Amino acid sequence: MSDQRNRIGEVRVHAPARLHAGFVDLNGGLGRRFGSLGIAIDRPAITLRVRPADHLTVTGPSADRVRRSVERLSRDAGLSDAVAVTVEEAIPPHVGLGSGTQTDLAVATALACLEGRHAAARELARVLERGARSGIGLAAFEQGGVLLDGGRGGLDAAPPLIARAPFPDDWRILLLLHSGGHGLHGAPEAEAFRRLPAFPPDAAAHLCRLMLMVALPALAERDVQRFGQAIGELQRIVGDHFAPAQGGRFTSPLVAEALGWLEDQGIPGVGQSSWGPTGFAIVGDAGQADRMAGQLRQRWAGTPLEILVCRGRNIGATVENTAAASGVSIGLGPPVRRAVGEK
Repeated sequence: MSDQRNRIGEVRVHAPARLHAGFVDLNGGLGRRFGSLGIAIDRPAITLRVRPADHLTVTGPSADRVRRSVERLSRDAGLSDAVAVTVEEAIPPHVGLGSGTQTDLAVATALACLEGRHAAARELARVLERGARSGIGLAAFEQGGVLLDGGRGGLDAAPPLIARAPFPDDWRILLLLHSGGHGLHGAPEAEAFRRLPAFPPDAAAHLCRLMLMVALPALAERDVQRFGQAIGELQRIVGDHFAPAQGGRFTSPLVAEALGWLEDQGIPGVGQSSWGPTGFAIVGDAGQADRMAGQLRQRWAGTPLEILVCRGRNIGATVENTAAASGVSIGLGPPVRRAVGEK
């Protein structure tokens, strides 16, 4: 692999954040548990550049997190850690946007490409032990869009993707970030799942029906009101179940207050991504989203609330390589710049 590495100038990977809108079957009585609905979004994102070097160096935001990922992949997957990594942008950690999975997969893909290995995200996720409960992060990395996975079954593998649809180009997502806030993660998250009461089977049945017969058809018909209503109902039921672990339906009282104001303005598709504290609202018009973002910024001026207007992202991570004049391939095939999920 050394000749291959010496002929490749640099690999650049850009991967989107994702919203986790909720679990559809926390009961698991039919043999599969969890099942998630999620949306890939265009920002924030993880973007990093990796090139061969004499020894490991990492610079930029989330450098320590990226360094740990490189070191683990070197130990567990045999990928070389003799690299220089420059992190151009990073997803804020532990705020519900999937930073851990997206960062790990971006690093793994870059290192594999640098050595000329085929970058199969699902295999990399297995090595990194990603997808323990949700397959949304992996699917967002592979292909983007609005994603529904089938939950964990008996196999030791990430949940399978069972439905995928593009997020409409004219819709927008308001992202409500509580600066300095963090959701549950790591050991406290695992403990919260152990302590939560059993999820009622009739509620799980209702949520599965809601996703199949309301949310996905509304998305196909570009009916933002019906889609938003389904997301809002999913959020209320799942959020109330998790309330004992996170202090209420939403982790951040500040975000909860702003989401309540958005509902009062007629936006039904509001919620919290994963354990939060990040909130979101689905809006069917770009102009309306911009106006509401301005009003939110004005009403909550001087607070830690940050508002972003985002688009859905309908492709997965993109990979670029800078090769020497000889034009070496790194195993992904043409085109040189491509989305991970493209054929």
